[in-house]
Amino acid sequence: MVVHGARGRSGRRPTLEEVAARAGVGRGTVSRVINGSPRVSEATRAAVEAAVAELGYVPNTAARALAANRTDAIALVVPEPETRFFAEPYFSDMLKGVGAALSDTEMQLLLIFAGSDRERRRLAQYLAAHRVDGVLLVSVHADDPLPDLLSQLEIPAVISGRRSVDETLPSVDSDNYGGGRAAVEHLLARGCRTITHIAGRLDVFGAQRRVDGYRDALRDAGREVDEELIITGDFTEEGGRRAMKELLARRPDLDAVFAGSDVMAAGARQVLREAGRRTPDDVALVGYDDSAIARHMDPPLTSVRQPIEDMGRAMLELLLDEIADRRPAVSRGLEKRQLVLPAMLVERDSS
Repeated sequence: MVVHGARGRSGRRPTLEEVAARAGVGRGTVSRVINGSPRVSEATRAAVEAAVAELGYVPNTAARALAANRTDAIALVVPEPETRFFAEPYFSDMLKGVGAALSDTEMQLLLIFAGSDRERRRLAQYLAAHRVDGVLLVSVHADDPLPDLLSQLEIPAVISGRRSVDETLPSVDSDNYGGGRAAVEHLLARGCRTITHIAGRLDVFGAQRRVDGYRDALRDAGREVDEELIITGDFTEEGGRRAMKELLARRPDLDAVFAGSDVMAAGARQVLREAGRRTPDDVALVGYDDSAIARHMDPPLTSVRQPIEDMGRAMLELLLDEIADRRPAVSRGLEKRQLVLPAMLVERDSS
């Protein structure tokens, strides 16, 4: 029955145009529904799906991709060493969110590392050949040339976190400024006097915004901001260890640490324990990300939760929309293409 319906009365396959006519929508809308774009109302989606079922329309994936110059593949590009990707829960949670959103589509996902100059050159050649329909960029630094390369090649792309306030590419981020403020306000409410900060790499805009939140929370509480209490780490456990040792050397009287990631907080916790400092009795400790690391530390770590899986899903949905609608960014309105999801402090025993 399905085969006969798919061929129709004339013995040929129904076309996309016939589905559009039956559903009372445009050809592009049918294409969006078939490709899983989120920018379609439920009523319209239901009408298109009903027309597809009635006509027995079966998308010819290979022919559609060839005719539309499509590959039906997207790349998740991580401009970091592979060791960092597998060591930090942030990346696995992001991948989980992307994968969940992708499961409703016919697209394939490629995971590409571009942490070295050689890998970047190879990636540039790969992208120039237009072997993917779009790119998700995770962990982008301010001086990273990849976003500009994607713009030059006119490849749809979405990045996790803006590079600056003037970001031109679609992006999905969490409220890093609000998260930084919440961490420090919590420590102030606890009565902490000397609150230090282990920041992430400051060529990452999100890390800059967490520092801004740290500073403003102190100023608004009438506290002077001592820049010696801020040390830049690199989001790694060893970076957290090095920063904590330096902070103890600078200010032995410190009674609180706000770390820019749970991984760095874990490194800081090791140093505090080695120095005989009890957490939270002597030094309160707050991390960032609310990863599995936070829940399994001893004591469990207070942390600012980023909705990382939600960010991954939102990035994929935004990219699918970019792929379906390749009009210039100006005509679509950039403000609708830069999403900021809320961050939330999760209190545990470390503070």
